[in-house]
Amino acid sequence: MLPTPNRLPRFLYKHCVIRTDGSVPLAAMSDVAAIEKRDSYSDIEKKGPGSVAHENEHEPDGIHDGLIFPTEEERATLRRVPDHIPWNAYLIAIVELAERFSFYGSSVVFTNFIQQDLPKNSRTGAGGAHDTSGALGMGQRASTGLTTFYQFWCYVTPLLGAYIADTYWGRYKTVCVAVVIALIGHIILIVAGLPGVIDHQHGAVAAFIIALLVMGFGTGLFKANISPLVAEQYKRTKLFIRTESNGERVIVDPALTISRVYMYFYLFINIGALVGQIGMTYSERYVGFWLAYTLPTVVFLLCPIVLYIGRNRYAHSPPTGSVLGTALRLWRYAARGRWSLNPIATIRNLRAPDFWENAKPSVVEKREGEKPSWMTFDDQWVDEVKRGLSACAVFCWFPIYWLTYNQLNNNLTSQAATMVVGSVPNDVLSNLDPFALIILIPVCDRIIYPALRRWGINFTQLKKITAGFVTGSAAMIWACVVQAYIYKRNPCGKQASTCADPVTGDNIPAPLNVWIQTGSYVLIALSEIFASITGLEYAFTKAPKNMRSLVMSVFLFMSALASAIGEAFVSLSADPLLVWNYGVMAVLAAVTAVALWFSVRNLDAKEDELNNLAEGHVDAKH
Repeated sequence: MLPTPNRLPRFLYKHCVIRTDGSVPLAAMSDVAAIEKRDSYSDIEKKGPGSVAHENEHEPDGIHDGLIFPTEEERATLRRVPDHIPWNAYLIAIVELAERFSFYGSSVVFTNFIQQDLPKNSRTGAGGAHDTSGALGMGQRASTGLTTFYQFWCYVTPLLGAYIADTYWGRYKTVCVAVVIALIGHIILIVAGLPGVIDHQHGAVAAFIIALLVMGFGTGLFKANISPLVAEQYKRTKLFIRTESNGERVIVDPALTISRVYMYFYLFINIGALVGQIGMTYSERYVGFWLAYTLPTVVFLLCPIVLYIGRNRYAHSPPTGSVLGTALRLWRYAARGRWSLNPIATIRNLRAPDFWENAKPSVVEKREGEKPSWMTFDDQWVDEVKRGLSACAVFCWFPIYWLTYNQLNNNLTSQAATMVVGSVPNDVLSNLDPFALIILIPVCDRIIYPALRRWGINFTQLKKITAGFVTGSAAMIWACVVQAYIYKRNPCGKQASTCADPVTGDNIPAPLNVWIQTGSYVLIALSEIFASITGLEYAFTKAPKNMRSLVMSVFLFMSALASAIGEAFVSLSADPLLVWNYGVMAVLAAVTAVALWFSVRNLDAKEDELNNLAEGHVDAKH
């Protein structure tokens, strides 16, 4: 018997085969084929399929010390499980919880603040038990337009936040600066809701819009970097063997661990959103908008406190300089000679199998004698850029998903106001979404996903994303049916949102209980688990390490595009066209799900290979 692998001389360790009982007999040196196979597998572990490892990379790296790596046979037969989540990730998740409490707690009352009139005899906007809260009285179209713009602004600014973090400040410092900016925006928002200001519409509108711009800018810088920062707290990147307490040998998969990190990160997001939204809807209804904007600001102060407390515990990724220009130059070099007046031929050439291979430094140097001076990267980084751009191509389908999701933020809230709500504020129903997520996330992580793995069903990232589009479509179908019944049962027919008693002026709702909206919110929550959480995971795992904020910002930017596209549907966001609004959303999501799957099914087959690519290197200083 030989010593354990981490104590073997390097040459012997390289030619060992690990038995299932943990012992390591020396391979027969005469069996050249076996040795070559083992060498090939070792190279795959270190540098990814088809690559050659540097000799010093076979040394322990401090992260994978003493771990046993699976053979190809074990990869195919052993069950895969996630690893434990580091505590640093939970600290960052608390920061996100506080930020999402403030974001959703304040924005949940935006629809009523913009759309509804200031209630009679109210200086705070509070409607009390028998009236709908309001302030600006600008109508549903203005409400939908402004909330849609806010969503757009919050998700276009991450592009700048990603560039700053990757190039100059790093993710941690950028998050800290973003918190300060967003805090200033929250203070301005409080001013817009004060009793002395809310009475004067023009002043309140001006302060409100300035607050949206400042808060959205801070939110964008924050969102581009907090998601990669939380996942970077987990350092292992290679598959390894672990023996469970029941004696079962399993493969610990870092990709599944990152999936779990984002599942619980999203859980914290929705705990913050749920508490914030419920608390602020009641604050708005019974006290006023000033309180609904002040409490989120107070909770938001937890962000700088927790960031400061954990400043020496977090794993930091320092800025690496601008690699975006290098990546674009690489793509332009690879695309040389592939353009044609025929667009179909151009697309075929740009998607050719050798597109990236011919741009690798080793190939260029062999072909031309020397490589250009700007090629300060290795072949592995080219593979990473290829993988990252493939991820961005997948994200291009997401605007249609977010278009359906955004109905939750405006039109479904307005729909609730046309039904019998009782003592429940109409905008409290949106909390069914985070409430459902808090229940469904642990169910998926602990029951559904492990069961699928035990049954041999490989529910990959791209399959999850496709399923998210399908369930999003189902949510819109539910909303469409509910809206049709509202028009059918309301005394004013298809003018349900403006139906009022001619004597008292009170709103006349359709005789339908508002809780029939539950199906839409639960289906949207399920679609978020499949599409939104997996999208975060996909952006992190597929991006080059020095471009993670950038790729994450591209994913978030798809929500901005959805908001821009949503502006084109504002004309459908009012009576009597709301049935058409939800129906169009349902059809778009369903058709996109089919198109998405047919476009990515070949990429889905390479999931394991892409997750195990070796990390490349680029010198951005040249």
